[in-house]
Amino acid sequence: MPNVLNGADTAWVLVCAALVLFMTPGLAFFYAGQVPSRNTLAMLQQNFIPLGVVSITWILLGYTIAFGDDAGTGLVGNLKLFGLMHTRTTPAPAPSFHVVAPGVTIPTLAFVTFQMMFAIITPALITGATAGRLRLLGWAVFIAIWSVVVYAPVAHWLWHPGGWLARFGAQDWAGGMVVHTSAGAAVLAILLVVGRRRNWPKLGTLPNSLPLTIVGAGILWFGWFGFNAGDGLRADGIAAQALLNTHIAAAAGLVVWLIVEKLRSKHATVLGGASGAVAGLATVTPCAGYVSTLSALAIGAIAGLLCYLALRVKFYLRFDDALDVVAVHFVGGVIGSLLLGLFGQRAANSVGANGLFFGGGAGLLGRQAVAVLAVAAFSFCLTWLIAFAVEKTVGLRVAPADEGRLDRVQQAVEAYHLDAISGLPGSGGPEARRAVAPTRAVAPPVAEGPDATTNLVTGLLDPERVQTDELEDALSHAGASSVVVTEAHAAVETPQAQTVRGYRRNLELVSRLRVEVLVPERSVGAVLHVFDQFSAEHPEGFVQDVRPSASVQR
Repeated sequence: MPNVLNGADTAWVLVCAALVLFMTPGLAFFYAGQVPSRNTLAMLQQNFIPLGVVSITWILLGYTIAFGDDAGTGLVGNLKLFGLMHTRTTPAPAPSFHVVAPGVTIPTLAFVTFQMMFAIITPALITGATAGRLRLLGWAVFIAIWSVVVYAPVAHWLWHPGGWLARFGAQDWAGGMVVHTSAGAAVLAILLVVGRRRNWPKLGTLPNSLPLTIVGAGILWFGWFGFNAGDGLRADGIAAQALLNTHIAAAAGLVVWLIVEKLRSKHATVLGGASGAVAGLATVTPCAGYVSTLSALAIGAIAGLLCYLALRVKFYLRFDDALDVVAVHFVGGVIGSLLLGLFGQRAANSVGANGLFFGGGAGLLGRQAVAVLAVAAFSFCLTWLIAFAVEKTVGLRVAPADEGRLDRVQQAVEAYHLDAISGLPGSGGPEARRAVAPTRAVAPPVAEGPDATTNLVTGLLDPERVQTDELEDALSHAGASSVVVTEAHAAVETPQAQTVRGYRRNLELVSRLRVEVLVPERSVGAVLHVFDQFSAEHPEGFVQDVRPSASVQR
């Protein structure tokens, strides 16, 4: 007699599917805030493209390859479910998902939708490594092929009961190997094809908006509850355990990363905290439904330490992973999959297995190691072939000259149109007062005859010292008849050092305000004195003689 569909379980899986979908925009924000401002829209679009492309490939081929009846080899499913044909006639429990005990009672289409969201976000992870180098068309073609040829078979190997790694005894709760290891190995392969950015590793780029990155990290953390807690396909105690494990591992990763960062670089940064949290989330993913809360705490702490230390690997091996996808996701996915062989505990989930620390011996650890190597090698080799073919046909890498201006080249518009000068602090007050500050009287030019000399005095001021009302008052009292302020960058004797995930960037050209003032000759000294008050390091003023233009007779 067929099982009756369980409404609570179905609702839970659908909610988790929505949470995992939300992670993809979160990932877009997380990456977009870290790239140069002129590449922001390009990064956002590279992450949104999978929402369209992979959704279509999943319905047509991805799902049947991953979860259709095994073709007999343990490598792929058959094509019976092409285009989701016959899914409505599949009896419940429809999903062939080996991490779940028999008797799951949700509709097949709920499972299809939930798994689709994993297929979408996996290739999106790659974009952080290739930042500044991808053609949009080439990227779309690449992920269409990759999602079918690489992702779907790996999902079959580990998550279908007929998959060869599932039969072998390897375990992956929510994607330590299927998602993070496969995407991380793909990063290494695609970087061989697209190469490094110009002037890397001497190239130093700063994040354009760390607040945007933190918003993305928060969305990822929130969405990860669906990512890990939905994989049992039931609203039960194991879902609660997986959700708690997810949060505790992220918290531990955050704290340990900050501690190590403080010890090594003297600064515990907000980007470091976000990176540590994501490292903890990625590392606990293969373990979330198989381990206890204390084990999840240890796994997150190990992730915070090892993923931070892995940041330097790209410099030793000379691969240009722009946003450290390998250090966070690949290393996290690999060590999380291996740590399951140590911390796995049947007391947490009866369909799991005991790891080395809980009396299970080294068997599970060995099986996990074999599975990690198989997935990484398969993804690396196939990804290189796909990327190479795309590069030689439609093109995958942008022209080096366009690396720093992808928004203009690919979008015909830039993300930000901001005037830094109008953002300077100045006078104002509460709106409720309806009060308007009196207009300041600007000293009129002194009439000294038709041949009187007017001087143009130019200075470079420190924007951190300027408040517009104070500057305006001071120049007015000094005798200025006209004030023009523009943005500029000036060389300084002592470069300003800024550090992003352990990479030091020296700013030799720093932001300055270029202030041009028209004054009568007798007021030049007063204006230069004002400039001294608002300048940094060695203030300089430039004085030019100018003469009023003659009136135009109409």
